[in-house]
Amino acid sequence: MDTKTDNSPGLRLMELLELLTRHAQPLALPEVVGLSGWPKPTVHRMLAQLEQGGWLVREPDGRRYAMAPRLLRLAENALSNSTQQGVRHAVLRQLVTEVGESCNLTAMSGAEVVYLDRVESAFPLRMELRPGTRVPAHCSASGKLFLAWMGARPRRALLDGLALTRYTANTLTQRSALEAELKAIRRDGHAVDAEEFVDGLVCVAVPVFAPSQRTVRCALALQAPAARMTLAQARAQLPRLEAAALALARTLG
Repeated sequence: MDTKTDNSPGLRLMELLELLTRHAQPLALPEVVGLSGWPKPTVHRMLAQLEQGGWLVREPDGRRYAMAPRLLRLAENALSNSTQQGVRHAVLRQLVTEVGESCNLTAMSGAEVVYLDRVESAFPLRMELRPGTRVPAHCSASGKLFLAWMGARPRRALLDGLALTRYTANTLTQRSALEAELKAIRRDGHAVDAEEFVDGLVCVAVPVFAPSQRTVRCALALQAPAARMTLAQARAQLPRLEAAALALARTLG
């Protein structure tokens, strides 16, 4: 670590946030000390500052620190601003041209899925969901995809506090049924929404992996009215979705 960073409290706080966000689960003080190599009193003080500022929040056990809504909003805004323009938006536009239906890029935010970018189809019959829109994780294709690739402990903690609200007759409201589907999603490499969130709307989602990792950074999804595209027809577009997801992954850096 360079001297400039060592002597700048603000930069050290940013480095600590970067360290915490690289891990898929909340960390306790001893773990942060071990990962950072900084003195325990220093790390304790920095964690307290970030907690007081609303950037971190402690888990119910009082020991582990997790990302707070303020930090999640910052990440969402940064991703949204970068996806509205440039290469990623161009990839979405090209994908919509190829498949003929609306496509979106999403991220996990707490127990919900947030839309980072979206390109609508040219058809008048469509469901417009703007960037920033949030949808439930348990009944959306992207949400189930994120849950499927989540570590066992954080997924269990999230599901323990998640109300499996019924939105349609097809919504999975039993924990056992949802967990069985998550296992199948991990095996198959994609997730579907079979009119589980909105009647008459189907969706297929694929993961966008972080470079050189097997962690899912975003989800890329195709969404269409079932009257115009059946779920089987949407699944037939998986090769195009996967190619676009690979192109998006190259932009993440």
